[in-house]
Amino acid sequence: MIIFGIFLLAMVTVGIWTYQDTVTFSDFALGGRRLSAPLAALSAGASDMSGWLFLGLPGAVYAAGIGASWIAVGLAVGTYLNWRLVAPRLRTYTELAGDAKTLSAYLEERFEDGSRMLRLVSATVIVVFFTVYVASGLLAGGVLFEGIFGGGFEFALTVFAVVIVVYTVLGGFRAVSVTHSVQATVMFCAAIALPMIGIGLLGGFGAFHDVLAHKTSSLLDMGAKAHFDGSRWVSGEPLGAVAVISLLAWGLGYFGQPHILVRFMSIRSTRDIPLARRIGVGWVVVCLAGASLVGLVGIAALDQPLDNPETVFIQLCAQLVNPWVAGILLVAVLAAIKSTADSQLLVSAMALTEDFYRAFVKRRASDASMVLAARVTVVVVALVAYAIALSGGAVLDIVAYAWAGFGAAFGPVILLSLYWPRMTRAGAMAGIVTGAVTVVMWKQIDPLLGPLQSGIYEMVPGVLAATVAALLFGKFVGSPPRRTWSGPMERQATATSPVG
Repeated sequence: MIIFGIFLLAMVTVGIWTYQDTVTFSDFALGGRRLSAPLAALSAGASDMSGWLFLGLPGAVYAAGIGASWIAVGLAVGTYLNWRLVAPRLRTYTELAGDAKTLSAYLEERFEDGSRMLRLVSATVIVVFFTVYVASGLLAGGVLFEGIFGGGFEFALTVFAVVIVVYTVLGGFRAVSVTHSVQATVMFCAAIALPMIGIGLLGGFGAFHDVLAHKTSSLLDMGAKAHFDGSRWVSGEPLGAVAVISLLAWGLGYFGQPHILVRFMSIRSTRDIPLARRIGVGWVVVCLAGASLVGLVGIAALDQPLDNPETVFIQLCAQLVNPWVAGILLVAVLAAIKSTADSQLLVSAMALTEDFYRAFVKRRASDASMVLAARVTVVVVALVAYAIALSGGAVLDIVAYAWAGFGAAFGPVILLSLYWPRMTRAGAMAGIVTGAVTVVMWKQIDPLLGPLQSGIYEMVPGVLAATVAALLFGKFVGSPPRRTWSGPMERQATATSPVG
């Protein structure tokens, strides 16, 4: 409790410290586009890896063996491709697009949408999905507090929500990013320390391998899936192509995640991106590998099989280390949950402020009024998410679609907007709508296919359908933008940018 209290107090202190640097709306929304390479890289990683990193992934590996880690491979590859393909051009293009503060504002400018419908639709998708996503983060934080310390769920949820709102309201994007650097460091250390402690107590890697092999060889086979029946592990069926593709397909989602893409928009210069890419990809690889190892160590080191595999990280902390060290390690779980929830909270608030308030209510709003509006909307979104979180588990049924929904709705459109200068507004709208609808409806569509039903993760059909729709409508419907978006403009922006 002492360690958790110190950590939460430190987060609030960061908000107070960065308050004086948050003067303009650009400061609040993007940190003034002044993030250094390490800060942008760590913030992107922490925003990406929610509590799933230390709960869901270790739990999946604990239940099914190393074959479940294909999802980690997909995420690592997706992280690299996102930094390589999207980050440099998005940083440049969003500045060229009237210094766009949100993805919706960028898309409107990029496709010269005078009707403003593209901005309205994309912002609505962001606000709706992310408000629910924030609720799931608050819910997970409340459950974590309650599970570790006891006490009422409502009290734990309230404390968690208030801390996030305070530093986000005070310092905006910069406060969120600075806290992410601290949280990412804690997550990185925990992902290395806990599995190494467990393997050391088992007698080293050789003994660790022997224990797992004795239970069943499927636990160490990337091409197979072990079966956990609640008391023991037995050999399962081989992983088919559909299962592997579904796990790898999680990496496709990166191209359309607004809370990650906004980190690319905020980096100081395109010249900082190569260093940020190396730091970011390295951090992700280590954290995913460590989290996967946690699941295997749990199989080998815990006294009794777990009723809930997703508690393996927490149970290892309880059994292997003293309470002070356990407190430090468990802060990593809290950091993972909080770093994603605050990012999504800020992106939702920016969509309401920039894409609704300024775009449709008060186009000539002053900087001071925009900052005030942004702070108010942070509180409003948080209150709505808090109310949803109090309702409990129903949220999780919707959130299951969120990663795939964002990836399919925005991923193909963002990539095409950066690499196809002649793409039309109709193509962008068709891609967003088709991707989102396909993901939401896929679980109803797949059973109707009869013998052709695939059981594949909805990200795959969502991305494919969105890409086809964007290409067809982008080629044959509407006029291409009059403005040229090409390499010379990128070089010009890098050379003349006051922040580059």
